[in-house]
Order: sequence, then C-alpha cells, then structure tokens
Amino acid sequence: MILGLRTSIYPAPDLAAAKAWYASVLQQQPYFDEPFYVGFNVGGFELGLIPDGQPGTAGSQTYWGVTDIKTTFARLLELGAVQLAPITDVGEGIRVAAVQDPFGNRFGIIENPHFDTAQVK
Repeated sequence: MILGLRTSIYPAPDLAAAKAWYASVLQQQPYFDEPFYVGFNVGGFELGLIPDGQPGTAGSQTYWGVTDIKTTFARLLELGAVQLAPITDVGEGIRVAAVQDPFGNRFGIIENPHFDTAQVK
C-alpha cells in the first residue's frame, strides 16, 4: 500500500558540508545523522543526504512510503515494473528499493520505521 510521498534524497559528496548547509537552510538539525545518511524532517516529509553519488548525474531520488516493502515491491513487479534497485536495508531498519515503471520512470519506495507521520498535514 502506497502511503504518500515521504523522502527526497540528494547526493552529497561532502556530507558534513551539505549537512551544515541544509541545517542552515531548514533552520533545524537532522533527526537522523549517520555517516551513511543524514535525514531532516521537513513538515512531515524527509530531505535526505547520501555521501555517495554525484549531484547532477542522477539528481535527487524520490521515495514513496510503504508499510510493507516486500509485499509492495512484489506487487510492483507483478504489475509490470522492472527492478532497478533491490530491497536494501540502509541502516536502523530503513529499507529502500526502486523499480522502473512500464513507461520508463523510476519509482522508489521506502519503509522507514522512524518516519513520524504525525507531522504530515
């Protein structure tokens, strides 16, 4: 079941500098801060930073929230999507995956037990 838009992730080769810049822009510190990922809760949505990847080559990645990533991923494939990225545990129980829809678009999904839906308005 698709819950709604949850996360937009930006590549940040200099994670410390990007974290400081976005903390200034958003006027808040990240709620999730690890060497492999930094996440800010922005009005009930997540702006994430990853240290790998190059800005401008793939751009940001958007993820739709799901309650059960295995079931949702399987359903997407049954409906004709093609796997782009398998279900991957990215730390602390957060799992992501991505498919290509039948029209060539990337469709990312995320299961994040830390995401606070109470802030979604």
